[in-house]
Amino acid sequence: MTRIDDKFASLAQAGKKAFVSYVMAGDPDFETSLEIVKGLPAAGVDIIELGLPFTDPMADGPTIQLAGQRALEGGMTLQKTLDLARAFRETDQTTPIVLMGYYNPIYSRGVESFLAEAKAAGIDGLIVVDLPPEEDSELCIPAQAAGLNFIRLATPTTDDKRLPRVLQNTSGFVYYVSITGITGAAEAQAGDVGPEVARIKGAGGLPVVVGFGVNTPEKSRAIAEVADGVVVGSAIVSKIGAGESTSDVLAFVKSLADGAHSV
Repeated sequence: MTRIDDKFASLAQAGKKAFVSYVMAGDPDFETSLEIVKGLPAAGVDIIELGLPFTDPMADGPTIQLAGQRALEGGMTLQKTLDLARAFRETDQTTPIVLMGYYNPIYSRGVESFLAEAKAAGIDGLIVVDLPPEEDSELCIPAQAAGLNFIRLATPTTDDKRLPRVLQNTSGFVYYVSITGITGAAEAQAGDVGPEVARIKGAGGLPVVVGFGVNTPEKSRAIAEVADGVVVGSAIVSKIGAGESTSDVLAFVKSLADGAHSV
């Protein structure tokens, strides 16, 4: 049982849905980013997705791309991202952290070294968007063996033939991408999402959280009504990019979390 498994178990027992927030590590700088991340649990965040900055984020829209550029220009690295997680763990041993990014920095570091360091830093799960199930031996299976959940994305184009392969070695939860396209490109619609969540959950039994296109408390609530959890990224990152204060960013996060938790 990882922190992620424990979190979903406790939420289910309480009859609550998960609120998951994404922020880019090191955006706009290390100290501000750490301050925001440390404030997320008190703002109602159940699981933190921590973005790993990368030079070629092909699945991300302009908002997340710019956040990654800001972080990289500020000197953020894979090591500093792990350092940030480690600093967070000094005061919080319970909130799960999912590291989300691309395979290149991990490959460059070396899978075995990375997994040991990530586990030691307090990372609980990985979302690596450019490693399909056909490459599970690269990172997914070693990550599971190291005690980290490997979380897979499912999309509107993941049909019944493809779905079992996607779910085969997935653990923790399934991240359902509610729209086709890049992050921040469109709004999620609960009426479209509900049947897909039911289909994916029926096939694998794991909790299904929905991300991409959730940007208001009302939308957060609507998606939580048809899923096990809600992910918000671009809407939060855009506030950080606009230079809003940490307190204002966290107040916005709390409004989104309250929406998801009101179901």
